[in-house]
Amino acid sequence: MQYWLAHSLRRYYPASPAEVCETLALEAARGERVSFQILTRSGEKRTGITAEVTAPEGIVVRVRRVGYVPMFHVSNETPQEELEGARYLPGLVPDPLLPEQTVNAGCFETNAFWVTLAIPTSATPGPCPITVSLRAGEDEPVTMTVELEVHPAVLPKRRDFPVTHWFYADALLDWYKLQPFEERFWTILDAYFANLTTHGQDTIYVPVFTPPLDGVKRPTQLLHVQREGDRYLFDWTLVRRWVDAARANGLRYFEWTHLFTQWGVEHALRVYAGHGEDGALLWPPETGATSATYRNFLAQFLPEFEHFLREESLLDVSFFHLSDEPHDEHLANYRAARELLRELAPWMPVMDALSQIAFARQGLTDLPVPIISEAPAFVAEGFAPWTYYCCGPCGRYLNRFLDTPLLKVRMSGWLFYRTAVRGFLHWGYNCWYRHKTQELLDPFMLPSDYSLPYGDAYVVYPGADGPVDSLRWEVFTESLQDYTLLQAVGIDPQDPMLAEIRDYADFPRDAEWIAARRRQLLQQLDTMQGSVARH
Repeated sequence: MQYWLAHSLRRYYPASPAEVCETLALEAARGERVSFQILTRSGEKRTGITAEVTAPEGIVVRVRRVGYVPMFHVSNETPQEELEGARYLPGLVPDPLLPEQTVNAGCFETNAFWVTLAIPTSATPGPCPITVSLRAGEDEPVTMTVELEVHPAVLPKRRDFPVTHWFYADALLDWYKLQPFEERFWTILDAYFANLTTHGQDTIYVPVFTPPLDGVKRPTQLLHVQREGDRYLFDWTLVRRWVDAARANGLRYFEWTHLFTQWGVEHALRVYAGHGEDGALLWPPETGATSATYRNFLAQFLPEFEHFLREESLLDVSFFHLSDEPHDEHLANYRAARELLRELAPWMPVMDALSQIAFARQGLTDLPVPIISEAPAFVAEGFAPWTYYCCGPCGRYLNRFLDTPLLKVRMSGWLFYRTAVRGFLHWGYNCWYRHKTQELLDPFMLPSDYSLPYGDAYVVYPGADGPVDSLRWEVFTESLQDYTLLQAVGIDPQDPMLAEIRDYADFPRDAEWIAARRRQLLQQLDTMQGSVARH
């Protein structure tokens, strides 16, 4: 058996060769979490290998086995040098972090354990030795050391940069074989909400109606709607419960269901009788977006919605959507729907993922969310956009596929800060479905159905009673800490420190580049907070 340590910015595959590294150095502020990997390479004998990690009192240690999932095709339109693991793929790719500390290693096989260290704000600054112990079968354990330097600085909370990944309640219902909205659903929902906040997300999508996203979804309408003639009655009980559960888990901002259909703004939202238990729609699905039927519904719903938001103190922490990803040919439709909302709900600003700058220039959206390749143009024209990526852009651009280098994923926070965007949105937290269908996929066995890039639709896997994290999700979270560190020190986005970051396709891919700048920022934050403490 061969053993070594590695940082968290590289994937190791079943055929990855052994390396030599018995010590590792890490740095962190108090209140941060950092990670590293323990690697093993077996010989000609199959054996069980167990990893144990011990740390000084107060440091919270979590050890998980890195699982492999099949990747049948590498990402499209991407040169090999921009693919991590190109020499091993198609094949098995490391991604899920399984709650296991033992691996049954086959012959001539590389396996990894992922170690997360959470440093409390009360930790004692200074050197903090972490001991790694590995035992193969009945052999004597092998020990290695990680030298963690805990800085005096305390990482504050991130400010004014909301992060959201769209949440699919239907995926929970289908995977866990639940009916909406039975009690076990709420228990499992809590585990997923807690996962969001521990990974830096502060915003949650609320399915007040079934989201009109990625095709026709299984009904997950929290709002109970009853029609009596031309009059509609609303019961907000389950909406309130969702909001309360989110707040109890630390989520602060709320996105509300898009009010018109996706990719064209052509039709009214699908609204169901009751919660959609029987699948009965209140109007035909081809009903027009600005038809008299839908206008009558919105004229009754929107005042009730405003009342609910004010009553629950939600109005100032809410984001409202009109329609997802309209294009230039949909300008007229979008304009008509926007004017309808302005008439019926003048209090409601709207934000949408849209990348044609004409929507912003014409004042049709209050908060544009362009794709990363277009975001710099919005900033240059004086808009204050969020940004997003999904199936693209590919090539040298930042993304978060199963073969996107983890070094690129770790640059996310640096890129968001440098390009002066005001928030980040992604469409897939847990969309475990075949694209545009209600057919559930097993992401452990079939991570994609070929129509989407691998890893595009989700960042967590379904576990027994809650989510299983991925490498991508952990590294993205640490990138958000980097954003917070830049923000806490008050670095100007134009600072020479960040000059090598030019745009979302042209930026460093170097672990030492990140480490050196983090070290500089941590030292500056030490000095700043020490100065404040002395005064």
